[in-house]
Amino acid sequence: MRADRLCILAVFCLFALALGRDVGDDWVARTELPPLVPDTSTEVRDRDGKLLRVYTVADGRWRLAVTPAQVDSTFLDMLITFEDKRFYRHNGVDYRAMIRALAQAAWNGEVVSGGSTLTMQVARLLEESGTGRLKSKLRQMRVALALERRLTKSQILELYLTHAPYGGNIEGVRAATLAWFGKEPTRLTPAESALLVALPQSPVARRPDRNSETARDARNRVLARVGRTDALEKEDALAARFDPVPHSRRSFPALAPHLSDRARALNPAQAIHHLTLNAELQAKLEHLASDATRGLPDAVSVAIVLADHHTGEILASVGSPGYAARNGRQGFVDMTNALRSPGSTLKPVVYALAFDRGLAHPQTLINDRPVAFGGYAPQNFDGSFRGELTVTDALRQSLNIPVVLLLDEIGPAHLMEAMRRAGLSPNLPGDQAGLAVALGGVGVTLTDMTQLYATLAQGGVARPLRWHDQEPAAPRRRMISRASAWQVSDILSGLAPPAGAPRGALAYKTGTSYGHRDAWALGFDGRHVAGVWIGRPDGTPVPGAFGGDLAAPILFEAFQRLRTEAAPLPPPPPETLMVSTAELPLPLRRFKGRNAAFEPASDAPKLIFPPDGARLEIGAAALPVKVRDGKPPFTWLANGVPILTGVRRREADLPGISTGFSQVSVIDAKGRAARVSVRLD
Repeated sequence: MRADRLCILAVFCLFALALGRDVGDDWVARTELPPLVPDTSTEVRDRDGKLLRVYTVADGRWRLAVTPAQVDSTFLDMLITFEDKRFYRHNGVDYRAMIRALAQAAWNGEVVSGGSTLTMQVARLLEESGTGRLKSKLRQMRVALALERRLTKSQILELYLTHAPYGGNIEGVRAATLAWFGKEPTRLTPAESALLVALPQSPVARRPDRNSETARDARNRVLARVGRTDALEKEDALAARFDPVPHSRRSFPALAPHLSDRARALNPAQAIHHLTLNAELQAKLEHLASDATRGLPDAVSVAIVLADHHTGEILASVGSPGYAARNGRQGFVDMTNALRSPGSTLKPVVYALAFDRGLAHPQTLINDRPVAFGGYAPQNFDGSFRGELTVTDALRQSLNIPVVLLLDEIGPAHLMEAMRRAGLSPNLPGDQAGLAVALGGVGVTLTDMTQLYATLAQGGVARPLRWHDQEPAAPRRRMISRASAWQVSDILSGLAPPAGAPRGALAYKTGTSYGHRDAWALGFDGRHVAGVWIGRPDGTPVPGAFGGDLAAPILFEAFQRLRTEAAPLPPPPPETLMVSTAELPLPLRRFKGRNAAFEPASDAPKLIFPPDGARLEIGAAALPVKVRDGKPPFTWLANGVPILTGVRRREADLPGISTGFSQVSVIDAKGRAARVSVRLD
C-alpha cells in the first residue's frame, strides 16, 4: 500500500515538472470548469443583520455564503500555514511542495504530507472528485491551474471557505462555526480555528459530536505545527490545547418560521431576506407562546404580534407555539394571518366613530336594555341588563347592547369603511355588513387587528404595519380624529389589568368570539402595540376560553419582554372635551338615537306576554297576560273593548275573548299604552 502511494506521488511530481516545461497555455485555457457560483443557503435576517432562519440547499446541505473578510484573520493565517503556505505565490500547483512530499515519503517509507494546494482542494470540492486516484489528481491540477487564471486568490479562498466539509451535511466555515460553536466566524479562538483547519482533512472520522478524542488530537496537531510559525504565538498554541472540543452539534437558527417562509415564497431567488423583526424579542415571544400552551387543551394554538406603532415595523410575529404539528396544534398554520372573528375587540372603534359624529361622549348616559332590530335582538354576554350607565362604563364592561345601539346610528357600512381606511381587508360572511359586525361578525387577522389598534395609538392615523424591509411605506390615512382616539385610549387604559400587572400601563381590550372559538387581547402603550390570539386553528370551540382570562396575561407579559420600559400614553389633545355628564350639552347627556322621538319612554308599559304575533290554544279558558314597567292601575282591552279596569297587579287573566285574531292592549295610569296581536284557537 505504501509503495502504491509513493508511486502515485512520484507520477504527480514528474507530471508537474513536465507541465511546467512542456504544456502550453492552450491546454489550460481549454479546461472546462465546474460552476463557480455556489448554491448557498437562503438566509433570513432581522433588522440588525442577525440570523433568524437558514434553509438548506437543494441537496439538504447547510452551505452558507461567506467571504474571507467575514472570517477571523487568525484562522485564515492558520489555514494557509497548515495547508498551503505558498498559496499566494504559486499558480495553482506547488511543484516545490510535491517534490518535498516525495522526498519525505522516500525518507519515511510512507506519505507524510501531501502536495495538494488549496486551489487543488477547491477543484476537488467543486467537482466532488476523489483524493487518491491518479486520474482525479491530474484533473484537480488542471482545474487548479485554470482557476488561478480566471479568479483572484481571494475568490479561490472564498470557494474553499464555502465548500470545505465539516462533518455530516455541514459545508463551509460559516455553517461549521454556527453548528459547532453557535456563532459567526468573525471572531474565533485559537482552539476553534485549529479545529476548523483539521476537520476538512477527515470530516467523518473527526466529527466532534461522534469522535471528540479524535477531533481533539487532530486539533492539537494543528496547534503544534502552527505554534512554531508566525501564524500563532507558541504560548497561545499551548494554552489552546486545554480548551474543550464541542461534544454536540447546535441547531441552526430557526426563528420566525412563518414570516421566513413567506419572505422566501415572495422571492425564491433572493439569497438574503431582511425583516423588520428583532431576533432577541422574537425568541422571547416564541418561548412565551410555547409556555402559554401548557395546561391548555390539545390543538389549542397561540399567536402574538408586536410592533412599533410609530414606525409601523413589526418587531415580533409568532404564528404558533411551535412550527411542528404537535398535539394537534397545527403549528405550521400561521395564525397571525388567518381570518377569525374578533369578538368584542372592534367595540372601541365603534365608540370612537360615535364620538367623532357627535352621537356620544365618554360621559354620555346610554341605556343597556332589551332591544330588537327586526329579527336581530342582541344580548349581553351574561344575559342581564345594567340599565342606564355612562358610555365609559359600557365600553369597559364590554356590553353588547350599547355598542349595537351606537352602530345602528353610525351604520355598519361606515364601520367597514373605517377599517379599510386603517389598511385592513375585512371579510364579510355575507354581501352586506349588519349590526352583528360590532360583536365580531366579520373575518379579520391578528395582524389586521394589531394594525387597527396601532391606528388608535397613533391618534387615529393609520400606519399599515410592515415586516419586510423591501415593503414600500404605505401612505398614512386618518381614520378618526385624534380627540376620539385619545378618549377611547383613555377608557381602555382604565381597565383593570390581569393579576400582578401594572395598572394604567396599557390601553387594552379583550374579546371572545361566538362559541368560545377565539380569545383575543390587544393593547398599546406610547410606543408599542401588540395583539394576542388563542384558539384552535380548525375553528372548533374551546369551552371556557375567555380573552380576559387567557389572552390578556400573555399580552402584558409580551410587553414585559421588551427591553425598554413601557412608554407612557400621550396626554389629551387640546380640543378634547373633558367634562362630567351634567356639564355636557343637553343632546349629549343621554344617547337617544334618531328614532327617539317616536319611541315610548323607557318606563312605559310593555306587554311581555303574550308576545306579538303569538298563536295560543286556550280553548274556553281566560287569556293570561303580563305587563312590565308602566304605572298601575292598568286597564286591559281586547279589540278595543275594556275587559278589566283598575288592575294593580302586573299579571291578569282576560276572560271572554273569542277565537281568531285579536288585539290585546294595556293602558297605565298615565295613559301610555302597549299592544300586541295574537291568534287564539
